[in-house]
Amino acid sequence: MKAIRRFTVRTVLPEQLQPLHELALNLRWSWHPETRELFRSVDPDVWAAVGEDPVRLLGEVPAARLAALATDRRFLRRLGDLADDLRDYLTGPRWYQSANDLGDALPAGIAYFSPEYGIAAALPQYSGGLGILAGDHLKAASDLGVPVIGVGLFYRHGYFRQSLSRDGWQQERYPLLDPDALAVTLLREADATPCRIDLALPGGRTLAAQVWRAQVGRVPLLLLDSDIEANTPAERDVTDRLYGGGSEHRLLQEILLGIGGVRAVRTYCRLTGHPEPEVFHTNEGHAGFLGLERIAELTTAHPGLGFADALEAVRAGTVFTTHTPVPAGIDRFDRELIARHFGGDAALPGVPVDQVLALGAENWAGGDPKLFNMAAMGLRLAQRANGVSTLHGAVSREMFRGLWPGFDAPEVPITSITNGVHAPTWIDPAVVRLGATEIGQERAEEAMAVGTASQWTGLERIGNSEVWELRRTLRAQLVDEARRRLRASWQQRGAGEAELGWTGAVLDPDVLTIGFARRVPSYKRLTLMLRDPVRLRALLLHPERPVQIVVAGKAHPADDGGKRLIQHLVAFADDPAVRHRIVFLPDYDMAMAKALYPGCDVWLNNPLRPLEACGTSGMKAALNGCLNLSILDGWWDEWYDGQNGWAIPTADGGTGEGVLDPESKEAERRDDIEAAALYDLIEHQVAARFYDRAADGLPHRWISMVRHTLVTLGPKVLAGRMVREYVERLYVPAAEARRRLAGEASDHAGAKALAGWKATVRDAWPSVRVEHVEADGVGEAQELGATLALRVQVALGRLRPEDVEVQVVSGRVDESDRISEATTLALKPASGSGGTDLDGRVRYEGHLELSRTGPFGYTVRVLPAHPRLASSAELGLVAVPVEPGGLEAGVLR
Repeated sequence: MKAIRRFTVRTVLPEQLQPLHELALNLRWSWHPETRELFRSVDPDVWAAVGEDPVRLLGEVPAARLAALATDRRFLRRLGDLADDLRDYLTGPRWYQSANDLGDALPAGIAYFSPEYGIAAALPQYSGGLGILAGDHLKAASDLGVPVIGVGLFYRHGYFRQSLSRDGWQQERYPLLDPDALAVTLLREADATPCRIDLALPGGRTLAAQVWRAQVGRVPLLLLDSDIEANTPAERDVTDRLYGGGSEHRLLQEILLGIGGVRAVRTYCRLTGHPEPEVFHTNEGHAGFLGLERIAELTTAHPGLGFADALEAVRAGTVFTTHTPVPAGIDRFDRELIARHFGGDAALPGVPVDQVLALGAENWAGGDPKLFNMAAMGLRLAQRANGVSTLHGAVSREMFRGLWPGFDAPEVPITSITNGVHAPTWIDPAVVRLGATEIGQERAEEAMAVGTASQWTGLERIGNSEVWELRRTLRAQLVDEARRRLRASWQQRGAGEAELGWTGAVLDPDVLTIGFARRVPSYKRLTLMLRDPVRLRALLLHPERPVQIVVAGKAHPADDGGKRLIQHLVAFADDPAVRHRIVFLPDYDMAMAKALYPGCDVWLNNPLRPLEACGTSGMKAALNGCLNLSILDGWWDEWYDGQNGWAIPTADGGTGEGVLDPESKEAERRDDIEAAALYDLIEHQVAARFYDRAADGLPHRWISMVRHTLVTLGPKVLAGRMVREYVERLYVPAAEARRRLAGEASDHAGAKALAGWKATVRDAWPSVRVEHVEADGVGEAQELGATLALRVQVALGRLRPEDVEVQVVSGRVDESDRISEATTLALKPASGSGGTDLDGRVRYEGHLELSRTGPFGYTVRVLPAHPRLASSAELGLVAVPVEPGGLEAGVLR
């Protein structure tokens, strides 16, 4: 019979073991080896059976074993030491508290919003890279002492668990998650009643949510849960599963995440005394509605503050990170749906629905006027934005340039901070131990947390034999894990014991091992390796230099195309001739990844460039001494140096331009070319170097590449480096901008002044024009080092000279006179000109030095200028000369 209700009965621990609860409920255990080892020692068999989950362990370990531990003095000493260590970690000063060069500029608090978080396999609230990145961000913030509050949703079914049918088709199941069996606690009011967040919905309905708190080291993670009795069945299902349901379901999730998340943060700060966030960081557009709630807060608290004023105050303290390199990856909703949920009785106070619609409008060439774009809203609500690798920053500037008309893509105000990964989570303990033999345990731990290059020096002294012995140990661990998982997968597929004897002999701990694991959208090209099956078989079965491949990945439940790719690969891997050399492991998650990354010799990544925003799986592999074999995309494009792996040539010559549709015929041709290049690399360079052994049996050139990877990539790929960059480059400037606009009296006089100035400039801008440009000494040929004396007459209309900046833009020009590698020089009002004449005309002068040879050109433009702008492109306004030939205003020459 089926139970009508399900709940978890928790163990009552003996008093001496109470600190185990404290350790279990702080997710620091997921990246702290000593704490994990303590839990394993409680009962190794139960620890393995519960998937290394401390909360479940404490619920299932026999009472007799707990009673024995309560009198075990050695265990109690370890427990006490680790409990003290956790308290020191939570309260002691760390990098943020010691960042004296930043001082008072540091934000008192930062709220970080994401739709998913990959903290640990025991808290399955993630689907892929976005969630793992968010989890690593929180962990690194904790290690550095950055006062972050994480905000997300609690999905009762998480993402999904993956298995395969007998014919290799992906199957999904959604186990119900009981929060009482997870490392979360309910956020409660002072009277112990659960905190409740209420949101108004159309038709007088209400969406209510409670808040679960997961403690990620020093960082609280607030997860909103709509599955409560106060809601109707439809509203209870809002947080049923990650990335499920239709358009309105997704919209309700994002309203709850953004608006409800801000209210949850306010509640948490009120109850705990945590400093109110000065900066709000939106990790992708899903949480973009948080800006609307903060506008509503300000207009309610300050009746004299209008929408435009509050918008400036909110923008100043908001950071937006985009992760998608293609428009198809952005959430877009029907504008009528948005109007219904932000108008009438569902409207936010002080936030008119027409202003909401304007924030998400696709009002650029090629945009769809019927759709509301979440990324566009996120960018309009944030004064600072970034992509997640250098290449992705450039792709994002091109993709979103329609929001800043008149500016070339390089000037679009989207910077980049390359992602990083949390080393203590992803480095195998054996790698840490080997490194500690040379640089010491304390320094090794600091190197993983803070990640300065100097802390990683010394690893180059590790001996070749030690490196090679470690690599074989890690490879053998992966082989054992792969055999176990493969056997379990075939049992799920319906195979009997008599059919499974071969699974005990798949893979070989002495064979070159390539790993490939990620989500399975078409652009990641899971099956590129199958392009020429005959050649792949030859590589796998080579008599002297064999290769073995471990593959994992999930397709979205609604993506039948992705499922067909998995089925295609599984069919190849099921072939008895090669199944000992290539395996597909279903249900890719953090637990699998922790064995997969360290155990591979080579990490393969072959997306369609430039569609991989960052690709952090290769970073995790590199931290374990695994070499990367990848298309020059994402992070690999900027950090590949020729000695840390191999770059797969692209069919477009490396530009990544012109072929963005993975389903196109051109993409088919490109796949053929790049697959051939991949086979050549594996056969003639990767395998050849791996099996090139000296008289002592060691592949010295391979080991040199491993050591080089650890020393040079180690400090670069760390989440600690990433979070420090966010603090220094985005959080501190955002906090300072917010404070300036709020004013010392918190009357937001600065915000009012900036909003008023912007309104004036926008209204007057149609009258701004460059009327005349002349230069002394202009000829067809000029000598290097010569200067041009420029005089420019500009009509400003009602604007003052201090409202604008007049620039000369110069650089190399192509055959169509387009300027590239541009530099800018500000011109000054001519002295003695008397300022603005009666018609609003001002003369500007300056000298342009000719500092480069070859084709050269220049133009002049006028931009709005104000000390509170983060970028001169912020308003998207520019005036340039209009030539008789018909140059359009706003196009730089």
